[in-house]
Amino acid sequence: MKQLAAALLSFGLPGLFFFAIIDGAGLPMPGGLDALLVFLAIQRQHSIAVLALSAVAGSLIGNAILFSLARKGGELYIDKRTRFGSGARFRHWFHHYGLLTVFIAALVPLPVMPMKIFVLSAGALGSSFLGFLATLFVARLLRYAGLAWLGEQMGTETIPYLFQHWLQLTAAAVGLFLVLYVMVKVADRLRHRRTTNAA
Repeated sequence: MKQLAAALLSFGLPGLFFFAIIDGAGLPMPGGLDALLVFLAIQRQHSIAVLALSAVAGSLIGNAILFSLARKGGELYIDKRTRFGSGARFRHWFHHYGLLTVFIAALVPLPVMPMKIFVLSAGALGSSFLGFLATLFVARLLRYAGLAWLGEQMGTETIPYLFQHWLQLTAAAVGLFLVLYVMVKVADRLRHRRTTNAA
C-alpha cells in the first residue's frame, strides 16, 4: 500500500483522483487523501477548484462502490438483526437521520469520525442511493475545497494545524450534527402536523 500511495503521489492530479477512489472504496491508504490534496495545493500546479473537484469525483466513485457492496452483501444480514428491539429502533433512527452522520463524517477532515462504518450502514440499511451521493457530494466539496484553500494559504503548516485542533474539529462536528438533527426533527413535526390537519 505504501508503494501504491507513493506511485499515486508521483502522478499528481490523476493520482489524486485514483487515490480518492481507493480511499472511498475502503482500502487503507497511509498518509491519507487529505494530506495528498494539501501537498498538491502547496505546489500550486492546479487551481483549488480543479483539485477539490478531482478529489470529490474520486471519492464519490469509491464510496458508491462501498455503498453498493454493503447494499448487496449486508442487507439480508442486517435485516435479520434489526427487526425487533434495539435493532429495530436503530434501523428506524438511521432511516431518518443516518445521512446526517454520513454528512458530518464526510465533512470533517482527518479521521475524527469513522466514515466507512456509516457508509456501510447506509448501504446495508437501504438508504437512498441518490440521497447518499448528494449528501456525500456536498460534504466532500466543502471539505476538499477548504483543505485545498488551507494548503495554498498555510503551506506545510496545514496538516499540523489540523492535528493541533482536532478537539475543536470534533466539537464543531458534534455541534453541527445536533443543529442538523434538531432541524430535521422540527421539519418532521411540521410535516406530520400538516398531514394531520389535511386529514
